[in-house]
Amino acid sequence: MTRHDAQALDATDPLAAMRERFALPEGVIYLDGNSLGALPRATGKAVADVVDRQWGEDLITSWNKHGWIDAPATVAAKLARLIGAAADEVLVCDSTSINLFKLLAAALAASPGRTVILSERGNFPTDLYIAEGVTRMLPGVEVRAVDRAEIAASLDDQVAVLMLTHVDYRSGERHNMAALSAAARAAGALSLWDLSHSAGALDLSLSASGADLAVGCGYKYLNGGPGAPAFLYVAAQLQDRLQSPLTGWMGHDAPFAFDGDYRPAPGIARFLAGTPPIIAVIALAAGLSSFDGVTMREIEAKAASLTDFFITCVEARCPSVVLVSPRDAKERGSHISFRHPQAYAVMQALIERKVIGDVRMPNLIRFGFAPLYNRHEDAFRAATVLGEILDGNLWNDPRYRQQSKVI
Repeated sequence: MTRHDAQALDATDPLAAMRERFALPEGVIYLDGNSLGALPRATGKAVADVVDRQWGEDLITSWNKHGWIDAPATVAAKLARLIGAAADEVLVCDSTSINLFKLLAAALAASPGRTVILSERGNFPTDLYIAEGVTRMLPGVEVRAVDRAEIAASLDDQVAVLMLTHVDYRSGERHNMAALSAAARAAGALSLWDLSHSAGALDLSLSASGADLAVGCGYKYLNGGPGAPAFLYVAAQLQDRLQSPLTGWMGHDAPFAFDGDYRPAPGIARFLAGTPPIIAVIALAAGLSSFDGVTMREIEAKAASLTDFFITCVEARCPSVVLVSPRDAKERGSHISFRHPQAYAVMQALIERKVIGDVRMPNLIRFGFAPLYNRHEDAFRAATVLGEILDGNLWNDPRYRQQSKVI
C-alpha cells in the first residue's frame, strides 16, 4: 500500500467531512480514540453555555428552565440510536463500574436460587473486580470465569447472569452478542454486556441481539471527555422486574416529595441514584452530536476499512511485530493490537514522533481508530513511522522505558 492508495480511499470516504467536527492538533496522528476520544469542536461552546449562562445567570432555575433534571434521559435518547436501543431503555449516569454493580446486583436479586456470575478469563479487570465485590456482599454468590471457548457450555441452572465485554480491550476480538444472549436466555440466565470498546465504533443492536442488560463508558468512541458519564441499558420487559441496589433519591418515584420511605420510579429511571453531574452530561451530549447525520452502518464499514488497511500496511512494513487482533473485520472492533517484546518503549518512541496509541502490558501496542475523524492516510503514516522506529531500533533509548502512571 502507498500513500496514494490511502489518499484514494479517503477521497471516496462518505464520512470524510466529519473530521471537521473535531479539534485535532496539527501534525498529530491520534490513534487512541478507543481510550479517550478527541475533542469535538462543539464541546467548548456547549460547556461554556451551561457554565456562563445557565448556571451563571439562571442559577437553580436551570433544573427546570434548561431541563437539567431530565438530562440523564434526554441525553440517553441521543445515545440510544447508536447502540440499537429504544430511548426509554437507556440512562446516562454514574460510571461504568457503578452501573455494572447496579445491574449485577439487580440481576442476582431477580434470580432466586441462582448464585453464579459467569464471565470470561481475561475480561476487563475492573469488571471482574466489581463482580468479586458483589460476591463479598452477597454470601453464596460466586464468579465463575472460564475460557472464551467454554462460555456457552458453562451456562447451567446456577448461572444468574452472563457478564461479558463485547470487544476485548486487548486484542479487539468481539463476541457474538446475539448467539451468547440467546444461549443465556435458554439457560434461564440474564445477559449483561460491557460496550465500552463497542459503542460509537460498531453497528450495535441491543434489542435485535436479545441483550438483557448493558453498560458502557462515554469517554472513548462517544467523545464525551475524560471521565465522562457512563450509560446503562435495561431491556423494557425487565425494567419493572429489576430493583437497583443503590436506592438514591433520583431513582425515587417522587424525588421532591422527600418521603421517608423509598419507592422505585417506574421504568428505567429507578436506576438513577444521585444528582446528575450536569456539566459533564452536557459535554457528553456535545460528543454524541458528532454522530448527527451518520449511520452506525457507515461507522462500522469505515472502522473495517481503516483497520484492514492498517494491518496491511504494518505487516508489509514491520515484520518484527505479530498481529494479535482477528484478521477478519467482522470478528473485531475498531482497534488493532500487535505484539512486540518492547511494546512500552516502542509506543513511547511513536508518541514522541506524534503518533499516539497506547500499550497493554506486557507486550501489546494498540491503535484505536475512530471512524469519525481518522483517515486512511493516518493509518499509512503511522505504519511508516512504526517501521522507521523498528528498523532503526529507535525505541532502544533509556528514556522510553521510564513508565508513566497512565499507559
